[in-house]
Amino acid sequence: MASQEIEALASALARLPGLGPRSARRAVLWLVKNREQALPALLTALGAVQDTLVECDTCGNVDTRNPCGICSDPRRDQKSLCVVEDVADLWALDRSRLFQGRYHVLGGKLSALDGVRPDDLNIASLLGRVEEGGIDEVVLAMNATLEGQTTAHYLAERLEKFPLRITQLAHGLPVGGELDYLDEGTLAQALRARRPVG
Repeated sequence: MASQEIEALASALARLPGLGPRSARRAVLWLVKNREQALPALLTALGAVQDTLVECDTCGNVDTRNPCGICSDPRRDQKSLCVVEDVADLWALDRSRLFQGRYHVLGGKLSALDGVRPDDLNIASLLGRVEEGGIDEVVLAMNATLEGQTTAHYLAERLEKFPLRITQLAHGLPVGGELDYLDEGTLAQALRARRPVG
């Protein structure tokens, strides 16, 4: 049996996404074995994040400064705006370095079952950013779920009055995917988005 403090640490780590009770115990054991180097660095990093973490007033990203590093980067294309459901989506897209514009985090997706309405999301601030002008394209990077596509459709309707191009991420066959392993929704989307060869 571990001490109450060690069990509390394992329990706290087990609440993190991707870590269950067994993985959390292994992480705690590693931290205990490497406590001379690992614990001070971890505590310093956690303390620094706790003291400086803020939500960007412009886009909704989470960073240690406001506006965030993306919004304050002058090298970014200010004419392109990519709308995502949450910060994890923003980080995933930005990690790819394929989109050089700016972002807007909705803070979720429309869902009648969960009671998430347009007023519950950062849609008004998105419309405000577009209304200010200077944006030529809005990329709707919603997840390929029913709620994500409903959200994208709603946003497209709200944005169509502005003089800009509204695009959406392509959905369909993943690279390396085999047809017999794909669900019907993915296959249907791939067929709808088919394009000429050559």
